[in-house]
Amino acid sequence: MTQQQTIDKSRAVVLIMDFQNGIVGSPGIEDPEGVVTRAATVLSGARSAGIPVIYILHRGGQFAEASPASEVHPGVAPFEGERVISKTKAGSFSTTGLDVLLRELGKDTLVLMGVATSGCVLSTMRWATDINYKVWVISDGCADRDPEVHRVLTEKIYPRQGTVVKAQEFLSVLGQR
Repeated sequence: MTQQQTIDKSRAVVLIMDFQNGIVGSPGIEDPEGVVTRAATVLSGARSAGIPVIYILHRGGQFAEASPASEVHPGVAPFEGERVISKTKAGSFSTTGLDVLLRELGKDTLVLMGVATSGCVLSTMRWATDINYKVWVISDGCADRDPEVHRVLTEKIYPRQGTVVKAQEFLSVLGQR
């Protein structure tokens, strides 16, 4: 699939998934502060471009109760008025009203960042493409416990279904540096 190099900002939304203290900081996540920093730059660029940001938080298992581990990492904290949606499964669609919300907002292009690449990002990408969303994945705005799985997904699998770019490439598409 040819990688798309333009984005309709009026139809796009950023989904930042599972950037919670206990997930970002879990054992095996390579360079957790780097992924947070890169995600924060994408959030800043998207906000400046008028692209809304929606936070998707996992609220099952060890994250069922409010705790420091279940809170959004402070490096990517939501701004006042940004939507925060809770889910109980890996993907962002199956246990939420996300699809209805996106359609009501007139959004058909999703920009995905998440921890983990093989969990929330994979499940959300597959569901989104099945129901005809255009999907962008910020490869260095995602992380996984298994670097090889992350590499295979971002280099071989995701490009077949959407556009995969690094944070700085995405900012360039937005006309920012």
